[in-house]
Amino acid sequence: MSNESQLKVENVSKSYATAADSLRVLDGVSLDLTAGESLAIVGPSGSGKSTLLHILGTLDHPDQGSVHIDGQDPFQLSPKQLAAFRNEHIGFVFQDHHLLPQLTVIENVLIPALAHGKPKSESFVRAEHLLHSVGLSDRIGHLPSELSGGERERVAIARALVMQPSLILADEPTGNLDRRTADAVTELLLSLQSESGVILIAVTHSETLAAALQQRRELQDGRLL
Repeated sequence: MSNESQLKVENVSKSYATAADSLRVLDGVSLDLTAGESLAIVGPSGSGKSTLLHILGTLDHPDQGSVHIDGQDPFQLSPKQLAAFRNEHIGFVFQDHHLLPQLTVIENVLIPALAHGKPKSESFVRAEHLLHSVGLSDRIGHLPSELSGGERERVAIARALVMQPSLILADEPTGNLDRRTADAVTELLLSLQSESGVILIAVTHSETLAAALQQRRELQDGRLL
């Protein structure tokens, strides 16, 4: 991860065709974040939060505007180059954690490293360090079915950080957790984000999580207020 990591989004728009007309989901969205900064994006369901997150994660292309991550426009890359860029620069934390049930905790954390073939020894060392940081040293060999919901989300956080990305995108990371567990996951996520100096963007309906991040912006009618 570069110490100069930066996310710059300029006038991003996105529309989808419907039976009646074209539906504009994002309308001229711009934002600028640098290493160590965090942002909560809030807004009602259907306001375009997930679409924006997918574009920032290079999983979807904007119709207009530009996205630069660490000085690179990822949408100018070939599909193979884009996949490699995403793997190295972006970490994802999902609401439903998306752990593979047949893999152990440490194997799930190492999934991003598999894109480069067999994980190197330093990847195992980092995975073990991250699992220690999230309080799961004694769960390394366990399967996801043997973990609580909060423990699974902590595994997902470790997985998002294993490649030392410059950008972490979290989609409702506390949405399926009870209040006490959600507060613990929020504290852990922000602690690791601060320690690693990554940019963190969280899409959330949680007022508690939104208040814990440095910045808060609301998405309404496709515009980031």
